[in-house]
Amino acid sequence: MSEEARPSVFRRLFDRVFPKMPDFYAMLTDQCQHVAQTASLLVEFMETGDPAIGQQIRQDEHEADRVKVHNLHTLNEAFSTPIDREDLYRAIMDLDEIVNYCKTTVSEMEVLGLAPDKRCLEMAMHIKLGADALALGYSRLAKSPALAAGDADAARKAERRVEKNYRRALAELFVGDDYIHMFKRREIYRHLSNAADRMANCANTLHDIVVKMC
Repeated sequence: MSEEARPSVFRRLFDRVFPKMPDFYAMLTDQCQHVAQTASLLVEFMETGDPAIGQQIRQDEHEADRVKVHNLHTLNEAFSTPIDREDLYRAIMDLDEIVNYCKTTVSEMEVLGLAPDKRCLEMAMHIKLGADALALGYSRLAKSPALAAGDADAARKAERRVEKNYRRALAELFVGDDYIHMFKRREIYRHLSNAADRMANCANTLHDIVVKMC
């Protein structure tokens, strides 16, 4: 064997025993950006009620599932990770759930024949703000993790605003005797609240990662 070939053989053997670590920072950043894109579409849907935007959100959800499966597979196959495995798993799953609830919201509005209202728009706008904060925070982990703590706080603040709007919406809704409409609309509000809950979970995971890294 030539001298030139030996490093190549050794490198291949080393890579087989100790494979290169996947770029989990980039993976989480990409997934967060996808969530932020879906949240932007949700706001647009609540502004217009355009069925075409609802269909785009459903397509986004299918793509989000593909990203989730890819990221979970990469996590399962990774020899080592730069972030705690449990934190990575939580982040991947909760980010996907935000998109799921966005899709469920628009799908059920269409099935139930409900148009967007002011409270839906307000909650969607805060979900978008929280998703944008998560996208920024997770993108900082590779180089400036300490700064991501502020982004986690911003996402949690957005979740609290969604919950405040949710309670106000229920107080306004349960007045009168149109009970069928009340329960239909409550389901929609609840899906938006659930999306915000998952957003808060992602923010808590981001903060946990920051604490462990800094």
